[in-house]
Amino acid sequence: MRVLVRLLSTLLALAAVVIGAVVALEVAWQWWRPAEAPLLAPWPRWRDALAELTWDSGAVRVLAAVVAGAGLLLVLIALAARRRGVLLHDPATDVSVSTSPRSLARLVGHRVRAQDKVERATVTASAKKVRVRAISTMETEGELRPRLLATVSELLGEIPLARTPKVSVVVDSPKDRR
Repeated sequence: MRVLVRLLSTLLALAAVVIGAVVALEVAWQWWRPAEAPLLAPWPRWRDALAELTWDSGAVRVLAAVVAGAGLLLVLIALAARRRGVLLHDPATDVSVSTSPRSLARLVGHRVRAQDKVERATVTASAKKVRVRAISTMETEGELRPRLLATVSELLGEIPLARTPKVSVVVDSPKDRR
Protein backbone atom coordinates (compact mmCIF):
# COMPACT_ATOMS: atom_id res chain seq x y z
CA MET A 1 0.00 0.00 0.00
CA ARG A 2 2.89 2.35 0.68
CA VAL A 3 4.02 1.88 -2.93
CA LEU A 4 0.58 3.02 -4.09
CA VAL A 5 0.81 6.18 -1.96
CA ARG A 6 4.28 6.93 -3.32
CA LEU A 7 3.11 6.36 -6.89
CA LEU A 8 0.05 8.59 -6.40
CA SER A 9 2.17 11.30 -4.79
CA THR A 10 4.60 11.20 -7.69
CA LEU A 11 1.82 11.34 -10.28
CA LEU A 12 0.08 14.24 -8.53
CA ALA A 13 3.38 16.13 -8.25
CA LEU A 14 4.10 15.57 -11.94
CA ALA A 15 0.61 16.77 -12.85
CA ALA A 16 1.11 19.91 -10.75
CA VAL A 17 4.47 20.58 -12.43
CA VAL A 18 3.00 20.14 -15.91
CA ILE A 19 0.02 22.39 -15.16
CA GLY A 20 2.32 25.01 -13.65
CA ALA A 21 4.60 24.91 -16.67
CA VAL A 22 1.66 25.28 -19.08
CA VAL A 23 0.30 28.23 -17.09
CA ALA A 24 3.74 29.88 -17.02
CA LEU A 25 4.13 29.39 -20.79
CA GLU A 26 0.66 30.81 -21.47
CA VAL A 27 1.27 33.85 -19.28
CA ALA A 28 4.65 34.52 -20.90
CA TRP A 29 3.13 34.07 -24.40
CA GLN A 30 0.31 36.49 -23.67
CA TRP A 31 2.74 39.10 -22.29
CA TRP A 32 4.99 38.75 -25.32
CA ARG A 33 2.24 38.61 -27.99
CA PRO A 34 -1.07 39.74 -26.48
CA ALA A 35 -2.93 39.90 -29.79
CA GLU A 36 -2.23 36.31 -30.85
CA ALA A 37 -4.11 33.10 -30.00
CA PRO A 38 -3.12 31.07 -26.94
CA LEU A 39 -0.03 28.88 -27.24
CA LEU A 40 -1.14 25.51 -25.79
CA ALA A 41 -4.41 25.75 -23.89
CA PRO A 42 -7.58 27.34 -25.29
CA TRP A 43 -8.09 29.38 -22.14
CA PRO A 44 -10.22 32.18 -23.65
CA ARG A 45 -12.83 29.58 -24.62
CA TRP A 46 -12.62 28.05 -21.12
CA ARG A 47 -12.99 31.53 -19.57
CA ASP A 48 -16.14 32.19 -21.60
CA ALA A 49 -17.62 28.78 -20.69
CA LEU A 50 -16.86 29.29 -17.00
CA ALA A 51 -18.40 32.78 -17.06
CA GLU A 52 -21.76 31.18 -17.90
CA LEU A 53 -21.66 28.83 -14.87
CA THR A 54 -22.99 29.69 -11.42
CA TRP A 55 -22.37 28.05 -8.09
CA ASP A 56 -25.82 26.46 -8.36
CA SER A 57 -25.05 24.75 -11.69
CA GLY A 58 -25.22 20.98 -11.86
CA ALA A 59 -21.75 20.74 -13.41
CA VAL A 60 -20.22 22.69 -10.53
CA ARG A 61 -21.91 20.48 -7.95
CA VAL A 62 -20.83 17.28 -9.73
CA LEU A 63 -17.25 18.54 -9.98
CA ALA A 64 -17.28 19.45 -6.27
CA ALA A 65 -18.56 15.97 -5.37
CA VAL A 66 -15.91 14.31 -7.54
CA VAL A 67 -13.11 16.40 -6.02
CA ALA A 68 -14.38 15.72 -2.47
CA GLY A 69 -14.63 11.99 -3.22
CA ALA A 70 -11.12 11.90 -4.69
CA GLY A 71 -9.76 13.75 -1.66
CA LEU A 72 -11.48 11.34 0.72
CA LEU A 73 -10.11 8.39 -1.25
CA LEU A 74 -6.58 9.80 -1.05
CA VAL A 75 -6.91 10.32 2.71
CA LEU A 76 -8.15 6.74 3.21
CA ILE A 77 -5.30 5.34 1.10
CA ALA A 78 -2.76 7.36 3.09
CA LEU A 79 -4.24 6.15 6.38
CA ALA A 80 -4.17 2.53 5.22
CA ALA A 81 -0.50 2.85 4.28
CA ARG A 82 0.75 3.51 7.78
CA ARG A 83 3.82 1.69 9.06
CA ARG A 84 2.99 -1.59 10.65
CA GLY A 85 5.44 -1.99 13.49
CA VAL A 86 5.82 -4.87 15.91
CA LEU A 87 5.01 -3.60 19.39
CA LEU A 88 7.27 -4.45 22.32
CA HIS A 89 6.54 -4.22 26.03
CA ASP A 90 6.70 -0.62 27.20
CA PRO A 91 9.70 -0.06 29.50
CA ALA A 92 7.98 2.80 31.33
CA THR A 93 4.78 4.75 31.29
CA ASP A 94 4.52 7.27 28.45
CA VAL A 95 7.16 5.29 26.50
CA SER A 96 6.17 3.01 23.65
CA VAL A 97 8.62 0.79 21.85
CA SER A 98 8.26 -0.94 18.52
CA THR A 99 10.46 -2.53 15.91
CA SER A 100 10.01 -3.06 12.23
CA PRO A 101 8.88 -6.41 10.83
CA ARG A 102 12.08 -6.42 8.76
CA SER A 103 14.23 -6.21 11.91
CA LEU A 104 12.32 -9.05 13.52
CA ALA A 105 12.67 -11.15 10.35
CA ARG A 106 16.40 -10.41 10.23
CA LEU A 107 16.85 -11.47 13.85
CA VAL A 108 14.93 -14.71 13.34
CA GLY A 109 16.78 -15.34 10.07
CA HIS A 110 20.19 -15.07 11.74
CA ARG A 111 19.14 -17.55 14.42
CA VAL A 112 17.69 -20.01 11.88
CA ARG A 113 20.69 -19.83 9.54
CA ALA A 114 23.01 -20.50 12.51
CA GLN A 115 21.37 -23.89 13.04
CA ASP A 116 23.20 -27.02 11.89
CA LYS A 117 22.31 -28.43 8.48
CA VAL A 118 20.41 -25.33 7.34
CA GLU A 119 21.79 -24.17 4.00
CA ARG A 120 19.54 -21.19 3.36
CA ALA A 121 16.51 -19.62 4.96
CA THR A 122 14.10 -16.82 4.16
CA VAL A 123 12.03 -15.20 6.87
CA THR A 124 9.09 -12.83 6.66
CA ALA A 125 7.59 -11.34 9.76
CA SER A 126 4.68 -9.22 10.86
CA ALA A 127 3.13 -8.47 14.23
CA LYS A 128 0.85 -11.48 13.81
CA LYS A 129 2.96 -14.11 12.06
CA VAL A 130 6.55 -15.17 11.45
CA ARG A 131 7.09 -17.38 8.38
CA VAL A 132 10.32 -19.33 8.00
CA ARG A 133 11.26 -21.21 4.84
CA ALA A 134 14.47 -23.19 5.28
CA ILE A 135 16.40 -25.30 2.80
CA SER A 136 18.47 -28.27 3.89
CA THR A 137 20.16 -31.00 1.92
CA MET A 138 21.20 -33.00 4.97
CA GLU A 139 17.94 -33.48 6.89
CA THR A 140 14.31 -34.11 6.02
CA GLU A 141 11.48 -31.81 6.94
CA GLY A 142 10.38 -34.16 9.71
CA GLU A 143 13.83 -33.98 11.32
CA LEU A 144 14.55 -30.28 10.93
CA ARG A 145 11.15 -28.62 11.24
CA PRO A 146 10.54 -29.34 14.97
CA ARG A 147 14.02 -28.11 15.87
CA LEU A 148 13.59 -24.87 13.89
CA LEU A 149 10.11 -24.36 15.32
CA ALA A 150 11.51 -24.71 18.86
CA THR A 151 14.43 -22.38 18.05
CA VAL A 152 12.18 -19.64 16.64
CA SER A 153 9.67 -20.00 19.48
CA GLU A 154 12.49 -19.77 22.04
CA LEU A 155 13.86 -16.63 20.35
CA LEU A 156 10.44 -15.00 20.28
CA GLY A 157 10.09 -15.80 23.98
CA GLU A 158 13.35 -13.95 24.69
CA ILE A 159 12.23 -10.80 22.87
CA PRO A 160 9.87 -8.61 24.93
CA LEU A 161 7.08 -8.69 22.35
CA ALA A 162 3.71 -7.32 23.44
CA ARG A 163 2.03 -10.12 21.49
CA THR A 164 3.77 -13.33 20.46
CA PRO A 165 3.28 -13.96 16.75
CA LYS A 166 2.26 -17.30 15.30
CA VAL A 167 5.21 -19.25 13.87
CA SER A 168 5.15 -21.12 10.58
CA VAL A 169 8.15 -23.21 9.50
CA VAL A 170 8.52 -24.94 6.14
CA VAL A 171 11.58 -27.00 5.29
CA ASP A 172 12.46 -27.74 1.69
CA SER A 173 14.71 -30.78 1.47
CA PRO A 174 15.78 -32.85 -1.51
CA LYS A 175 15.75 -35.90 0.78
CA ASP A 176 11.94 -35.58 0.97
CA ARG A 177 11.64 -35.81 -2.81
CA ARG A 178 13.35 -39.20 -3.12
